[in-house]
Amino acid sequence: MPTILITGCSSGFGLETAKLFVEKGWDVIATMRTPCEGLLPVSDRLRLLELDVTSPASIARAMEVVGPIDVLVNNAGFGAPSPVELTAPETIHALFQTNTIGTLAMVQAVVPQMRQRRAGVVINVTSTVTLKTLPIVGVYRASKAAVNAFTESLAVEMEPFGVRVHIVLPGRSPETSFGTNARPHLRGMDEPDYAPMLQQFVKSVQDDSGPVTYASDVAKAVWRAATDPSAPLRIPGGADAEIWMTEPGL
Repeated sequence: MPTILITGCSSGFGLETAKLFVEKGWDVIATMRTPCEGLLPVSDRLRLLELDVTSPASIARAMEVVGPIDVLVNNAGFGAPSPVELTAPETIHALFQTNTIGTLAMVQAVVPQMRQRRAGVVINVTSTVTLKTLPIVGVYRASKAAVNAFTESLAVEMEPFGVRVHIVLPGRSPETSFGTNARPHLRGMDEPDYAPMLQQFVKSVQDDSGPVTYASDVAKAVWRAATDPSAPLRIPGGADAEIWMTEPGL
């Protein structure tokens, strides 16, 4: 069976994607910064691997032991909602280091073997926030939009070598740890000029009415990208993502 390597499998989209591919009988390498037993079902086709996408040394160690990879899913990432003006420099660096540079580093680590074999699939998970101008998520949005940009170029570069490249764009998900992990980075609630805008943002994130994205939706989108040679470059990851991606001008 094919082998898939997925980054960021400790929760959310990555965890659900790993579960789906294990169920489908694939050989799954589920990576995370701190491997934790019990998150995924026991299977002789599943391997947990320590991997920090922000560490070149960690990536190099992983590449030494993984062997051939048929599908790479770059899912690791985090969010930090904050007005651009107030976003801490260290947060800006961490966002780009994880979301953008980490994804690019994994691509550069894995793509050579795919190019040499003339086969493989690269799937980068970004976000539908890249599709519209939105407040409070400007720096996060920029870090994911950069991934969209280089992925589009990568798709053209890899096409002659038989390597497919896709972008999965999830929408707003009420069941992942994104909001919890992002909350410590939120700034501006005590700034009168920004407080109303931030309060509205928090309210919208907590609102689970209407179409949303579930982790299982993203897993299915990744499955489509991995298994359907006719899949488009950009694939929506949830019901709300489908709506956003079909709006005129997108």
